[in-house]
Amino acid sequence: MESAGIHLEGFIVKEYQPNPSNWRMKKSLKAFLEEKGKIGLEGIDTRALTRRLRLSGSMKGIISTESKNIDELLEKVRAYPGLVGRDLVREVSCQRPYLWKNGAPSPEKIPDKKQALKPRVVVMDCGVKYNILRLLENNDCEVVIVPSFATGDEILSYQPDGVLLSNGPGDPAALPYIVNTAKEVMSKTCVFGICLGHQIIGQAIGGYTEKLKFGHHGINQPVKNLETGRVEITSQNHGFVVVPESVESKADKSYTNLNDATSEGMKLGPTMSVQYHPEAAPGPHDTEYLFTQFVEFIKKEKVKTK
Repeated sequence: MESAGIHLEGFIVKEYQPNPSNWRMKKSLKAFLEEKGKIGLEGIDTRALTRRLRLSGSMKGIISTESKNIDELLEKVRAYPGLVGRDLVREVSCQRPYLWKNGAPSPEKIPDKKQALKPRVVVMDCGVKYNILRLLENNDCEVVIVPSFATGDEILSYQPDGVLLSNGPGDPAALPYIVNTAKEVMSKTCVFGICLGHQIIGQAIGGYTEKLKFGHHGINQPVKNLETGRVEITSQNHGFVVVPESVESKADKSYTNLNDATSEGMKLGPTMSVQYHPEAAPGPHDTEYLFTQFVEFIKKEKVKTK
């Protein structure tokens, strides 16, 4: 589990297998979806569906157990507002700050005084994946999570050594309040943006984003590290990107997508960001080193300010 729940609305397969054989299995997929109140559907030609999406781009869809009337269902689909201009982050963000400890959310009160030997990283939860928090803790950080609507002053009141802007759903252009918060913290501490966090940073420095026709999805997306020249395989899941030309003179480009040359990473002073998911879960671990790099950067900045 990478969050407290699952956020899909429907799960589609060609053929459902009711008798899983994996020895680690604790429950069936059907039972899991029912437990989470999500609908599953089998008997769909998923290859034909994939091909249609590949030719036409991302499309709206509907699954209904209430009506078979095509015209009525199409009317509902067309009335659906889609993703552009909608703030979906508030729907998945935590509602109050908490401490991450021993690989899980902790009921302990967030200490007023941070630990002397451990860097404190405040994570803005825009839909954060738990493996981001695990990897920060594995790199010996004290991890504090705050809601997406936390202000810059609220974040800085925790005296962070670094701030991480997390991944999350939807249109980054619909999140001006998070962009404003990013501007405030970027001038005061080290910042690391992942996926949506990368798009937020792009806007904070004066760039803008756009919606992709197809989106980048899957665990085999090649990006090039422009510092080392190395090609790294990454996990990606986003429908919006930072327009490269909009940030060209405002930040150093650190990674580029080898399929379509879109922006995959930036560096600007004590701020770094990537469009992909270095925490994997699922996916390749080629870029997991970025968490260690971020923590080392925080420690160097602490030495500079002493």
